Amino acid sequence: MIDYLNTFLLLFAVIDPLGSVPVFLEATKQFNNAEKRSIALRASLVAALVLTFFIIVGQIIIEGMEVTLDAFQISGGIILFLFALTMIFGEGKPENEKHMIKDFKKVTVFPIAIPSIASPGAIMAVVLLTDNHIYSITQQSITTLLMILVVGLTGLLLVLARYIQEWIGEQGITVISKIMGLILASYATQSILSGLKSFFVI
Repeated sequence: MIDYLNTFLLLFAVIDPLGSVPVFLEATKQFNNAEKRSIALRASLVAALVLTFFIIVGQIIIEGMEVTLDAFQISGGIILFLFALTMIFGEGKPENEKHMIKDFKKVTVFPIAIPSIASPGAIMAVVLLTDNHIYSITQQSITTLLMILVVGLTGLLLVLARYIQEWIGEQGITVISKIMGLILASYATQSILSGLKSFFVI
């Protein structure tokens, strides 16, 4: 049970639902409330499908390239760590992704679904968390359900985005995003250490 709670917290940190709220508000400011709800739900669905796709085929692609589990854990941990650093020390997820908005007619997929919800860090995390060599089919299925739960929660927060921003403010969202970055950095470090330990058979 504790393992599943840890998995949920990690997925919550890497997907960062609250961090997507300012991005969503900026990307949908030209739309009415009904259109905003539709965009929020469709973006969440697209993100869930993208992450599910990588859960299913991500490891197949990596193993097809003959990448070892140890190398994958180390490289994946490094990528997640760098992603976490951008959350902690960078402009922050919201400000960074606002700059990606080029066409307000296509905001559902980019940047809301990708990369705001299904970010490179989230993709790497779900692949690591469903490794066939470490986790059983049951564990992978539960992880997939937890991912869908977090994405569903993200969709709900986007529907309520205007009220959330009024309640905690954009600065509050940025602070929470940086805390999520700290949690993600811890997991990334653990992944790197596990890969090194296995490689050197410590």
